[in-house]
Amino acid sequence: MHSMKIKVYKKAGCPWAAAVIGFLNELTVPYKIINVTTYPGYAQEVERKSGKWISPTLDIDGTILADASVEDVAAALEKGGVVI
Repeated sequence: MHSMKIKVYKKAGCPWAAAVIGFLNELTVPYKIINVTTYPGYAQEVERKSGKWISPTLDIDGTILADASVEDVAAALEKGGVVI
Protein backbone atom coordinates (compact mmCIF):
# COMPACT_ATOMS: atom_id res chain seq x y z
CA MET A 1 0.00 0.00 0.00
CA HIS A 2 1.18 3.49 -0.73
CA SER A 3 1.10 6.48 1.59
CA MET A 4 0.08 9.23 -0.83
CA LYS A 5 -1.89 12.10 0.63
CA ILE A 6 -4.71 13.11 -1.69
CA LYS A 7 -7.13 16.00 -1.29
CA VAL A 8 -10.02 16.45 -3.72
CA TYR A 9 -11.34 20.02 -3.77
CA LYS A 10 -14.80 20.02 -5.32
CA LYS A 11 -17.96 22.00 -5.78
CA ALA A 12 -21.25 20.31 -4.90
CA GLY A 13 -22.80 18.61 -7.91
CA CYS A 14 -19.66 18.74 -10.07
CA PRO A 15 -19.87 15.78 -12.48
CA TRP A 16 -16.12 15.83 -13.19
CA ALA A 17 -15.35 15.62 -9.47
CA ALA A 18 -17.82 12.74 -9.18
CA ALA A 19 -15.96 10.89 -11.95
CA VAL A 20 -12.58 11.40 -10.25
CA ILE A 21 -13.97 10.33 -6.87
CA GLY A 22 -15.53 7.24 -8.45
CA PHE A 23 -12.16 6.38 -10.00
CA LEU A 24 -10.35 6.75 -6.67
CA ASN A 25 -13.01 4.60 -4.98
CA GLU A 26 -12.64 1.94 -7.67
CA LEU A 27 -8.91 1.80 -6.96
CA THR A 28 -9.54 1.91 -3.19
CA VAL A 29 -7.10 4.81 -2.95
CA PRO A 30 -7.68 6.86 0.22
CA TYR A 31 -8.42 10.55 -0.19
CA LYS A 32 -10.00 13.47 1.60
CA ILE A 33 -12.88 15.41 0.04
CA ILE A 34 -12.87 19.15 0.57
CA ASN A 35 -16.21 20.61 -0.45
CA VAL A 36 -15.68 24.29 -1.24
CA THR A 37 -19.43 24.80 -1.59
CA THR A 38 -19.89 24.00 2.10
CA TYR A 39 -16.60 25.60 3.19
CA PRO A 40 -15.87 28.59 0.90
CA GLY A 41 -12.59 29.34 2.68
CA TYR A 42 -11.14 26.30 0.92
CA ALA A 43 -11.71 28.01 -2.45
CA GLN A 44 -9.06 30.53 -1.43
CA GLU A 45 -6.73 27.66 -0.55
CA VAL A 46 -7.23 26.17 -4.03
CA GLU A 47 -6.58 29.52 -5.70
CA ARG A 48 -3.42 29.97 -3.62
CA LYS A 49 -2.17 26.50 -4.61
CA SER A 50 -3.14 26.49 -8.28
CA GLY A 51 -3.61 30.13 -9.28
CA LYS A 52 -7.25 29.50 -10.21
CA TRP A 53 -10.40 27.88 -8.93
CA ILE A 54 -11.73 24.98 -10.94
CA SER A 55 -13.51 21.82 -9.78
CA PRO A 56 -12.11 19.32 -9.28
CA THR A 57 -8.66 20.33 -8.17
CA LEU A 58 -6.52 17.69 -6.53
CA ASP A 59 -3.49 17.93 -4.30
CA ILE A 60 -1.58 14.67 -4.61
CA ASP A 61 1.44 14.78 -2.31
CA GLY A 62 1.89 18.48 -3.11
CA THR A 63 1.36 18.11 -6.86
CA ILE A 64 -1.60 20.27 -7.85
CA LEU A 65 -3.94 19.10 -10.62
CA ALA A 66 -6.40 21.88 -11.48
CA ASP A 67 -9.42 20.90 -13.59
CA ALA A 68 -8.30 17.30 -13.23
CA SER A 69 -9.68 14.51 -15.39
CA VAL A 70 -9.63 10.82 -14.53
CA GLU A 71 -6.74 10.46 -16.99
CA ASP A 72 -4.76 13.22 -15.21
CA VAL A 73 -5.32 11.55 -11.86
CA ALA A 74 -4.36 8.13 -13.23
CA ALA A 75 -1.09 9.53 -14.59
CA ALA A 76 -0.26 11.22 -11.28
CA LEU A 77 -1.05 8.07 -9.31
CA GLU A 78 1.07 5.91 -11.62
CA LYS A 79 3.94 8.38 -11.23
CA GLY A 80 3.54 7.93 -7.47
CA GLY A 81 3.74 4.16 -7.75
CA VAL A 82 0.07 3.17 -7.78
CA VAL A 83 -0.64 0.33 -10.21
CA ILE A 84 -3.66 1.20 -12.32
